[in-house]
Amino acid sequence: MLAKVGDIYSVFSPLLQQYVACQVTHIKLASSPRDTPLAAVLELDWSGDALPTAAEAAAMQPLLCDYYFWNKKYDHLYLTANVPTGHVLITNIAPLVEREVNTYGSTWNVGDSLARHRRWQQLDPVARERFKSASDEVEVALGAHGMRQTSTRVTDDILQSLGSLDELDQLPCMMTVETRHGTPELLAYLLRRPLVHELHWHSDSMPELDLRSSNLTRLVLDPQGITNVKLNDSLDFLSLTSLPTAALQVEAADAGRLLTLQSVRALPKLTGLNRLDGLSLTGVETLDVEQVVQRFPALTQLRLWGKPGTVSNLGALARLEHLQMLSTYDMFGFDGNDFPKAEQLPHLSSLWMSSLPAEAAKAIKAGYKKAAALGLDMSIRQPRKPEWLAENLLNPFRDWDGREQISAANAKKAAQAYKAMLAATRSIDGPNTQAVLEAMVRDYVAVFNKMERSGIIETVEREEIFCVLVDLFRQLREQGLQFDEAALLDLMDSLRDF
Repeated sequence: MLAKVGDIYSVFSPLLQQYVACQVTHIKLASSPRDTPLAAVLELDWSGDALPTAAEAAAMQPLLCDYYFWNKKYDHLYLTANVPTGHVLITNIAPLVEREVNTYGSTWNVGDSLARHRRWQQLDPVARERFKSASDEVEVALGAHGMRQTSTRVTDDILQSLGSLDELDQLPCMMTVETRHGTPELLAYLLRRPLVHELHWHSDSMPELDLRSSNLTRLVLDPQGITNVKLNDSLDFLSLTSLPTAALQVEAADAGRLLTLQSVRALPKLTGLNRLDGLSLTGVETLDVEQVVQRFPALTQLRLWGKPGTVSNLGALARLEHLQMLSTYDMFGFDGNDFPKAEQLPHLSSLWMSSLPAEAAKAIKAGYKKAAALGLDMSIRQPRKPEWLAENLLNPFRDWDGREQISAANAKKAAQAYKAMLAATRSIDGPNTQAVLEAMVRDYVAVFNKMERSGIIETVEREEIFCVLVDLFRQLREQGLQFDEAALLDLMDSLRDF
């Protein structure tokens, strides 16, 4: 269902455990027939225990957000005009706000701003007043550093220079703290700062973390050396920057019913969070979806990002009875028959899949065409043919595609340079090994010397170019080839301009 100007919708908010409302104030037509129109969605200042009546909806007013750096601003942005599942049309009235909108978003998160607004109102009024009164023009001294009074982020370079943690009281807007040197004293101090809502804790000095008295909403945690974490009720995002070496116990309100967990490479070993709401796995190489479903059967959101990676038992998704959003990127190893039918995922409101097998992409598009017409926000992009998979799935330069300073053409040239090296190694015959590899190195370096004329090769790319060559030499040695690697690396160093 496509939204119309003036529509007022209501949906149940898990954060507030009440119904909330929004209005569509503008429609922006799609630029092409394949695209979906956009709707300007305005959050309204209302919540209730039941769906509103048309009369109640007609009396609603826009929400004026006043939390943190918001100063009586509307939550008003363009989203897909496809109305997500669960949003109920209440009535249609003249738009409450007519001004043009120039902010864009990805999903209908109606109620989130209202929840943040109310949470702000519940914080210590003195802390809120100090936050609002802070000035960009005032500089404060912390240890050996000077910072603006409105600074929001503190890292170890500041923390390690302090004579006393109380010096941080000079930063009333401090909301994010990052440390690799966590101490009980630092944690105790942060628990006394009600406006600190994001903590990056990369320290194994404390095996147990009790955050229940904090107001955190985001926790980025290196779990190495940590055995138990007690989360506060308002935390809605937990990111693990590495896989726990042993079972990690995570205690959360309602077993994680309002929490999203992000982890790297694989499904993390942990206890707790049996009612986890959202799961995001990045850098995945292999994944059995059956294990995901068994471990977290209450998921409403699932994001899988490959390194690229392969996935098995994708059909198990059908057992996620409450799944509303599925997103995959660079995941392979499946076809259309492995993916659940649309009727098996009745609550799905968003389906975003990029860089997937071409056959699967075609089948999923066809299978979910009717659901998309009824409001499913579906985007199936970058279908990959078998030839592409063979040439690119393991190409170490494929990550260059999409980097800010690297054009698509140069990313393609880098990938082709790697393919050319592979082709050169296939022509190696014992006696001419060193000569072939020398020619290969010359051609390889020449590609990147030409690119460097545009100044696109930075430190990261420079290291990658070198590491790709070293890794190829390693593969050749494992195949039993004998050659002078040091001489080849010296040759590269003498030729390169980057």
